[in-house]
Amino acid sequence: MELNTISKKIFTGDKIIWGVVFLLVIISILVVYSATGAIAFKRMGGDTEYYLIKHSVLLVMALVIMWVCHRIDYRYYSRLSRLALLISVPLLILTWLFGTTINEASRGIIIPFINQSFQTSDFATLALIANVASMLSKRQQSIREFQRSTLPIIFWSGLICGLIALANFSSAVLLFATCLLIMFIGRVPVRYLVMTIVIGAVVGMLALKLGQRSGTATSRVKAFFDTEQVTFQEEQSYIAVATGGVLGKGIGNSQQRNFLPHPYSDFIYAIIIEEYGLLGGGIVLGLYLILLYRGMVAMAKSERAFGGLLSAGLSFSLVVQALVHMGVVVGLVPVTGLPLPLLSMGGTSLFFTGISLGIILSVSRGELEKTEKEAITPAAGNNYRKVVHTIE
Repeated sequence: MELNTISKKIFTGDKIIWGVVFLLVIISILVVYSATGAIAFKRMGGDTEYYLIKHSVLLVMALVIMWVCHRIDYRYYSRLSRLALLISVPLLILTWLFGTTINEASRGIIIPFINQSFQTSDFATLALIANVASMLSKRQQSIREFQRSTLPIIFWSGLICGLIALANFSSAVLLFATCLLIMFIGRVPVRYLVMTIVIGAVVGMLALKLGQRSGTATSRVKAFFDTEQVTFQEEQSYIAVATGGVLGKGIGNSQQRNFLPHPYSDFIYAIIIEEYGLLGGGIVLGLYLILLYRGMVAMAKSERAFGGLLSAGLSFSLVVQALVHMGVVVGLVPVTGLPLPLLSMGGTSLFFTGISLGIILSVSRGELEKTEKEAITPAAGNNYRKVVHTIE
């Protein structure tokens, strides 16, 4: 009983989200070890556990960051979002001009002393989602005034997404779609949403033309619609899916990990289906859908516009990225190079996933604590609300 009480105090917020996260972490450790064992043996002189240990350490750090973020009142993130957004602009420009090359594009900068690559687009994504939610929550009473309410959101969304698109077009499209969703939930008029889409398309085409991956993006789209020819990475992914069957080949028995480019990141879902079958792939898909559902539950229960919009935006961003990754593996969408959140091996991307999940938990924790306090003193429920609003 004491252990149960302690765990409730430590892991506050939505318990289902906590459960989903821990299950994904366990699956991540198993699959990354399987996908990197042979590579580690060749590169590290027989040390097959090198990448496993590195990934496990990063996962633990991401969980710690997630726990810290979930203990912070989510309202503070509104205050930090504008500062983070202002920092994002020079960081993205610096990355584009002088960043380290990842997959033929400048996507990160090296953090001094620790020699770790930092993908600035992850930071900018989180900053933009939080800031769009913050701006919308403060402008609900004047939401139909274009110049005052919608124009600043369009400006920041176009600027950040355009800068990200210079090096990572697929991530920019996903972020832009997330901003549109937040605007739709935030009651932005349809005519302004259409205007946002048009402006976004123009900015996207300009960024694609000026960016570093225009040729790659164009070739991938053409290859997707070419029914007579399949690229090498697509072919290997399809083989992994086809040979996995219903129950899979078993843990550590993947064959396509030896042929797939980046089997530990861009195509890790193919390894999951090959080793765990359609059953394992369906379970992973179900976990992400549960995460999306619980994020929307937190939104529905939130009494504040900012908390609801923030939870919806972050949940949508994480889960849609996962769905796009899965779609690439089974051939439903063109190859994008997006990792599977919390499952793919990565560096700072794991930290920002932890921050996003921690903020979602912070929103659910805030609403849960209000519900529990009102349940303890139901007669004083109305007085409690008055006190809280007075303090705020």
